[in-house]
Amino acid sequence: MTENRSIIHKQNGDAEYCRVFNSSILGDAWPGIQLYYPPVKYAPSLGIYEDIEAASLRMKKHAHATNAHTLIFDLEDGCHLKELSRTLLRQELPHLQHRKDVTIALRVNPFRTDEYERDIELIKDMADFIDVVMLSKAGEAYGAAEVRDLSNLLVGWNSKMTIQPIIEHPKSLKIAPDLMQYNTVKHVVFGIHDFSKAMGIHITPEHWPEELNYFLNQIMFEARIAGKGVIGGVETLIGSSSMPDKYVEPHDVRRWLDLHGEHESRVVYKHACQEAAMGLTGKQVIHPSHIHLCKVAYTPSPTEIAVKVRILKAAIEADALLGGAIKFEGEMLDPPMFGKALQTLLRAHALRALSARDVEFAMTVLQLMPTQVIRENWPYGSIL
Repeated sequence: MTENRSIIHKQNGDAEYCRVFNSSILGDAWPGIQLYYPPVKYAPSLGIYEDIEAASLRMKKHAHATNAHTLIFDLEDGCHLKELSRTLLRQELPHLQHRKDVTIALRVNPFRTDEYERDIELIKDMADFIDVVMLSKAGEAYGAAEVRDLSNLLVGWNSKMTIQPIIEHPKSLKIAPDLMQYNTVKHVVFGIHDFSKAMGIHITPEHWPEELNYFLNQIMFEARIAGKGVIGGVETLIGSSSMPDKYVEPHDVRRWLDLHGEHESRVVYKHACQEAAMGLTGKQVIHPSHIHLCKVAYTPSPTEIAVKVRILKAAIEADALLGGAIKFEGEMLDPPMFGKALQTLLRAHALRALSARDVEFAMTVLQLMPTQVIRENWPYGSIL
């Protein structure tokens, strides 16, 4: 468990097994729930935009205490005072270093525009404090060369920085495999609102997953082949109620939605559950009240994790992990079901929600599997 490298040897004929590796071989933490955080925003109560002092106070009050997995500082469509926002980020990003559990992402303007060049200067100066660069309108003007050139820049400034191309146009979808070919790309974003605008499709806040289902499936298909993740669409519905963080089990969430939830909360939760069931690795939100609601939809609950652990233990005990079937709580289960149980544990781990004991158990299960079976079940790690 403490080794930093994988050791692969042959066993049972030609099957290759990983015997010694740590959890880093499973890949980096997923983007999870990403909160759009405006650097300098309009204050409706005052009828004016914030100044640096007001924006700084707001950031210290809210951004430093967020329970989102990722903070997105948007310098593109959601940002009017771009230069002032860059000045604020230069001042504030170093102070966010203490939140190691929060990923810092910067959404930059389209490639090679004047605003993009200014964004790049900010990234160069603040490279130590930025984890992800989200490239808007990815590939629309210059194709996959946009990601290639941006990758070359980032590697020289901070080799750990990654890129999340935002697919917002059919041109981008057409070249999706090319956008995903670079090692700097771990996840791509489906920009549903710009994409639907480009396609001339009128989507609704309640039914956009069905209205754009065909295109989302295309992105997911290409991403799965490339071993990349997909970040789901951002919701526009905003209610006034916020679910307490103590609710983590599905029955507790349903009870809260029945008793206190509004229409908006129910819709957002339903969409998040749909995306999680499809295997998406993250979701963007624009309001803090959506964070925990989407978190519980995306993250396996403690009860679900416990069930999957029991399934895998039963499979190991029956020596059926790689071949054979067992009866578990009235259901016949075989290796594909065991793989799905393992995926649940690895998903929880990727979303920073798996206990150390369960991480150790998952590592034990992986060591019982040939590397090819691990690849089939988990395409996101360095074992590829």
